[in-house]
Amino acid sequence: MTSAVAAIDLGATSGRVILGHIGHNELRLTPISRFSNGPVAGADGLHWDASGLHRHVLSGLAAATRAEPGLVSIGVDSWAVDYGLLRDGRMLAEPFHYRDERTAVGVSAVNEAVSATELYAENGLQFLPFNTVYQLAEDRAAGRLDDVDSFLLIPDLIAYWLTGERFAERTNASTTGLLRADDGRWNERLIARLGLPRRIFPELIDAGSTIGPLLSGIAAEIGVGPEVSVTAVGSHDTASAVVAVPATSPDFAYISCGTWSLVGVELEHPVLSEAGRLANFTNERGVDGRVRYLHNVMGLWLLSEAVRSWESAGETIDLPWLLEAAAAVTQPVPVFDPDDPRFLPPGDMPRRIANWFEEHGEPAPESRAALVRSILESLACTFAVTIEKARELTGATISVIHLVGGGSLNTVLCQLTADRTGLPVIAGPVEATAIGNVLIQARSSGLVRGDLESLRAIVARFTSQTRYLPR
Repeated sequence: MTSAVAAIDLGATSGRVILGHIGHNELRLTPISRFSNGPVAGADGLHWDASGLHRHVLSGLAAATRAEPGLVSIGVDSWAVDYGLLRDGRMLAEPFHYRDERTAVGVSAVNEAVSATELYAENGLQFLPFNTVYQLAEDRAAGRLDDVDSFLLIPDLIAYWLTGERFAERTNASTTGLLRADDGRWNERLIARLGLPRRIFPELIDAGSTIGPLLSGIAAEIGVGPEVSVTAVGSHDTASAVVAVPATSPDFAYISCGTWSLVGVELEHPVLSEAGRLANFTNERGVDGRVRYLHNVMGLWLLSEAVRSWESAGETIDLPWLLEAAAAVTQPVPVFDPDDPRFLPPGDMPRRIANWFEEHGEPAPESRAALVRSILESLACTFAVTIEKARELTGATISVIHLVGGGSLNTVLCQLTADRTGLPVIAGPVEATAIGNVLIQARSSGLVRGDLESLRAIVARFTSQTRYLPR
């Protein structure tokens, strides 16, 4: 018997509502709606249009129920670290965007209270200036937390608007920097030390838990009965993507490749070594208590922002043609550090890359094809270095790399990754995040059974992958 669930997958550039049909002999995704997402400039900085996302979600769910009246569950995943502040159930303002530069104040405040070494021992999180802990510290300094009664990360916020229930799903909560690395609970000592109000932190739940039934008004609006509930999935999109890695053995590394590229291995326990801190590796919670030991690489944001820069100048860019031209580049191209902080905010990416080369005494690529090839070579090189460092820090055996997400369609990047790492790369599925979302809902609803390895066997069976061998 096959049943359907709805996956709400919110990314940094777009969101989707996807139907997942799943049973013992089927795993099939049907895209229902897609909508754009991105930073909105306000008087006080960059924000997300979370209210607009909510409206798109409701419209997509209504379309999903028209296509599949027998819907049994809904799950929400999104990017990490950002959140809405609530008072008396109402969001006070649209959430700040993680690329806003406001967090420098928060970084200074946290560093004054807790040393970097001690902070890593507490939360196991790599330093990123936009981590939630720094955003909340800036909010506290600005007085934004004075009358707040809760903060909800983006997927928890959407789930709250659907159900009226306030929870924090643990995989995404682990990206705040305010969970204990050892047991995944709110770090009471760190919260108090930073002067953050304990009242704003919601109850933690695990992926697979039922958040609650839809509010009656929401159920009526999208056309379903009261039996449809919202299920907590791996609400950090990378956590859901890692669920859907079609691994057939434990000896794998993964690259969840999209706007960001999350590169790492899956562990049973966190690694909190000083070497790991210095290498800027993070210990994020995964589904079923696993640990996602990984490093954030800037990702295909570099390419998409370069294209946006060219298009904003009034030029038409044919991306498939440009990628073919990049594949045809035969001369060596220079590589740069994708993780340089200058590449984080929106802006003229080709100019920033050229400036990087100028500062490092190297000639910048002259053609667009060569620049795109340089971006892809630089990413592949960083992937290789990161995977080797993960092996060194954890002692893990790595015999294959699974590259999932939108980047798995980039044949040049996949081949270059195999070449740079010297390991086979298995690319796909593209919709790994949505598949992971669907599988956790399906398991919670009793449609499938088993541990993560069993779920991954379903992915390996019912999705297509492409294998790249190192040249």
